[in-house]
Amino acid sequence: MATPNYGYEKRQRELAKKQKKEEKLRAKAHRRPDEPQGSQSADDQPASDAAAPDQPGPAGA
Repeated sequence: MATPNYGYEKRQRELAKKQKKEEKLRAKAHRRPDEPQGSQSADDQPASDAAAPDQPGPAGA
């Protein structure tokens, strides 16, 4: 009779855990758009890269 391969069994359990965790994260991310619109999206925020008129420009300019 062959001996049990405990390492293989452990690896399979770890893979199952990992897959279940990823599925939970995907489901959580899928539910996320249903949250209230309290926070601003990236499109609504002003551009922080543009220099304001009262601020000096880059040193090379």
